[in-house]
Amino acid sequence: MTRAGPLLLAALLALWPIVATPQSGSDLEDAGSVVMQQLDAFRRDDFDEAFTFASIEIHQLFDRSRFEQMVRTGYPEIARSTSAVIDGVQRVDPGRLYLFARVRGANGRAVEAVYEMVLEDGRWRINAVVTRPDTSEKA
Repeated sequence: MTRAGPLLLAALLALWPIVATPQSGSDLEDAGSVVMQQLDAFRRDDFDEAFTFASIEIHQLFDRSRFEQMVRTGYPEIARSTSAVIDGVQRVDPGRLYLFARVRGANGRAVEAVYEMVLEDGRWRINAVVTRPDTSEKA
């Protein structure tokens, strides 16, 4: 992820109610499916499978065990979720979009998450995620 990437994700999270618009279409469905499949793999403690949904850039930054450690310590609600909903999408360009989700963790806390999704070899992959506490009760 570029240096500006985390700042852009954080800004999008701050502006979520403004930019997240529910949309339909195959990109939203396909990208949303990748996020939901990764969350399902995390629920089963299958970090090998969860790692397959990560982008090439994530694979260059983390080996599988460091990926698991990063998710467990930095994103406990995502590492062990009980529910999740996709709220919207913001397209950046044909190969990149931001997917907005609400995730409830087994720890009882919920987060709003922005997933940066990148298209690699015709498949959506997760390139980054930022979260903040969710004050709504939708997840």
